[in-house]
Amino acid sequence: MLAYQTPVRMEETCIFARLMKIRHFFVGIPVLVLLVCAISGCRSEFERVRLSNDPDLTLTTAHKYYDDGEYLRAQTLYELILSQFRGRPEAENLFFRYAYTHYHLKQYTLASHYFNNFSTTFAYSDFREEADYMSAYASYQLSPTFRLEQSQTLAAIQGFQDFVNRYPTSPRVAECNRLIDEMRGKLEEKAYSSAALYYDIGEYEAAIHAFENMLREFPDTDRVELVRYQIVRAAYLFAGKSVYEKRKERYELAIEKYMDFTRKFPSSTYKAEVNSIYKDSQEQLKNLNQ
Repeated sequence: MLAYQTPVRMEETCIFARLMKIRHFFVGIPVLVLLVCAISGCRSEFERVRLSNDPDLTLTTAHKYYDDGEYLRAQTLYELILSQFRGRPEAENLFFRYAYTHYHLKQYTLASHYFNNFSTTFAYSDFREEADYMSAYASYQLSPTFRLEQSQTLAAIQGFQDFVNRYPTSPRVAECNRLIDEMRGKLEEKAYSSAALYYDIGEYEAAIHAFENMLREFPDTDRVELVRYQIVRAAYLFAGKSVYEKRKERYELAIEKYMDFTRKFPSSTYKAEVNSIYKDSQEQLKNLNQ
């Protein structure tokens, strides 16, 4: 059986429970107060400097944030004083670090711009070589997959090439050349992919032009034999799907592409297939000339 509680005892129990809740509430207040104070203290330091109108204090604090890796706060403070330090000795380091804040925050378009601007403004700076490299490298970071538009890739290639021309003895030259080769490989992949797409969808005339343009732009490609084989095959298929009046000249084009291929690759792995294309093209021409 449950023990019987008198009304007085029940009231004492309720009062005790309320007191315990009040006690826990007041015990938690100091912790909450300390947390709020800590947060507001951090903010107040940044805000105090930001609103101080003291360029020297702002610069010193911005450098501290930069050194601590707090690039957004450093950038915010640098922006407040850029114009005030123009022409002063501190400007060189200020503008160089300001460009780097954009890079560290992955704002690569702005980073490339500000590194380039630094190089122009401080033409005799010891930091100029690094700024020129970083301007190109920031564009490299924006270079997308080969399937997308490649203006940033082209900008990065040009930037690295300009760097190599300007600093031919720099230890960064080898890395620049490696990155140029990497990005040219991406452009080659895009060119080949575009030409292959025309080929795959049966747009053979466009495929022939696209493959030939690719070879002109990338004459040292490892795909040269494959591409020239695809040109022969595209010319042959193009002739076969042409209207009657156009077939003669287009089979002649297929034979011309075949002759060009066999001169360059007399022992090609595609030899049997291109020979078959040549024989059938000759047979088609014989029938058309009758």
